Amino acid sequence: MIIHLDIDCFFAAAHRINNPQLNNIPIAVGGRSNLSIFSKSPQKRELSKIDGAFTSSILSVSDNSKTFDEYFLDKDKRVRGIITTSSYEARAYGVKTAMSVAEALRWCPNLIVIPPNYSLYHELSHKLKLLLQNTIPTIEQFSIDEFFCDVTGWIKDEEVYQFALNLKQQIFDELGLPVSIGIAKSKWIAKLATNDAKPYGVKIVRNDEIKNYVANKPIKEFCGIGKGYQGKLESNGIYKLGQIKEHKELLYSWGKFGKQLYHRVQGDDNEAVVFEKTTSKSIGLGRTFDPLNDRDEIKRRLTILCRHLSFLAYKGKHNPMTFSLNIKYQYGEKSKGHINTQRDFSEQLFKQEIIKLFNDIDIYKRHAIVQINITLSNFSENKLTTLNLFTLEDDTKQAKLTASMQKLRDKFGIDIVKSGGEL
Repeated sequence: MIIHLDIDCFFAAAHRINNPQLNNIPIAVGGRSNLSIFSKSPQKRELSKIDGAFTSSILSVSDNSKTFDEYFLDKDKRVRGIITTSSYEARAYGVKTAMSVAEALRWCPNLIVIPPNYSLYHELSHKLKLLLQNTIPTIEQFSIDEFFCDVTGWIKDEEVYQFALNLKQQIFDELGLPVSIGIAKSKWIAKLATNDAKPYGVKIVRNDEIKNYVANKPIKEFCGIGKGYQGKLESNGIYKLGQIKEHKELLYSWGKFGKQLYHRVQGDDNEAVVFEKTTSKSIGLGRTFDPLNDRDEIKRRLTILCRHLSFLAYKGKHNPMTFSLNIKYQYGEKSKGHINTQRDFSEQLFKQEIIKLFNDIDIYKRHAIVQINITLSNFSENKLTTLNLFTLEDDTKQAKLTASMQKLRDKFGIDIVKSGGEL
């Protein structure tokens, strides 16, 4: 059997561990785009202890010390930010994830809204992963607050429900985290069952129960069915998961994902719990901010994002061959582009190419910019042989310089070495 484990209201629950006065009252964790990365003053940051792109790999550790006014009020005393997690008490008032903090306070005037503490969340997630690794032979971290555990052949099927109850209590006793657990032969039915286990419960769906269990479930509740695929299914008269079984030929005609979805819903996909995630195919970093017209300031911010991404590439031992940039403007216009290179990666090359790319794709020069995102991808396993002999020596020097700077950052912090353009 496979267990799916999900931390209930994770970010909110994390703040309750050492603050019992937050128990049994409506609380929420709110967030704002972390612009401290662009600050010219020293900032304390650290790398996440967990693998995977569950949240930012580089964490600012200063936000959690701020008061509500310091974090959520802008210079004009307007409430900014969105809700990232709300407790069940807050949800009873209609407070939801992605709702603005201002709207949440209108729905629930006595709501306690807390600035995020990403270092704490990553630390707790890492501790839970270690606990599970020491308890269960095969686990897979699916997100910062979700895990799959395969107990097949280790725990008897008739004993797995009690095992899950004991595990749930052990996690609460040792870490203070409330979790809900779904159990099934299939990963994705187990994940679906977790929704019915909440809050702080256990739900098991045995093989002979799957057909009836999924029969009247809305298709949007199933993992992997986003708005696009939901619309595609509904356009073919499929609104409930139970209807998918009747449309095998249709889903098969949609290619690999259609076949995969069909078998996942039937619970006969036989997909294994993966002990470790596969190697990352890309790494990215971006920020959203108030409308900004100053192109020199935009380029300064791009340079800073490049520095941070260069460090992540170094830590991940990646040699990216594709640099991508996305721009979003104030009134919704977007522009994007990418550059492919056959040169060995260096921070200096990366910064130069991103600034060139920005100059090329900034097509609405009179419009303010509100978001920039940079991605590194197309990783090469080996160092490249640069075809241009005029750049070969320079690339080698720049690669060595990048490695030296990253070693310093690894030891003394990401902000220890900055380029003059950042200041």
